[in-house]
Amino acid sequence: MTGVGMEILVNVLKTRHALDALTFALGHITLIARGPKPAAALKVLGLKPTFIVPEPNTWRELLQTLDANCPVLGLRVALLEYGATNPELLEELRERGATLSRVPVYRWALPEDLDHLREALGNIVAGQVDVLLITNAAQVDHVMQLLTKDDRVDQFRQALTRMVVASVGPTAGERLRHYGWPVDLEPSHPKMGTLIKETAEQAGAILKTKRSA
Repeated sequence: MTGVGMEILVNVLKTRHALDALTFALGHITLIARGPKPAAALKVLGLKPTFIVPEPNTWRELLQTLDANCPVLGLRVALLEYGATNPELLEELRERGATLSRVPVYRWALPEDLDHLREALGNIVAGQVDVLLITNAAQVDHVMQLLTKDDRVDQFRQALTRMVVASVGPTAGERLRHYGWPVDLEPSHPKMGTLIKETAEQAGAILKTKRSA
């Protein structure tokens, strides 16, 4: 599902198996890359994905790719997870008749030292920040977790009405809306560079509109 996940998986497996044996085995199964980063990780190994999921590279496009090219009924499917379990994706795959093996090679978590995050959230609540960039859905969950603990959810939500909230893509945007937070901008392509470029181009006008309302 992610380039980092693929790299971690290979590094772990290399402690038990020869790299040639790994690449040989991977080269004889269907490989679905969720986007360009996992495809690049496979290329380093001399492998090419059987299919690459199109933009915006969410789990929904993954399912569409499977349905169109490789129906999973009766197949064993290993799902390399990406920092968090996606219950909806797992359920959809099971409903399609797949036998699933989850491969959770890493987990997103809050840092042990929360001082810097608390400081940043405090600056937002105080109206000292104009733009908030969200680059994955887990960030939203972690921020909400800390805001709830500190009893600042309503203050934070109110602060967002006077700043620009930009989401890297539909998955992160969906998570923002889940908590009732605004999504003022999603880039034309779900890439970090595009997010920064288009936010820089549009943030001024969006901010002016929101603050004059």
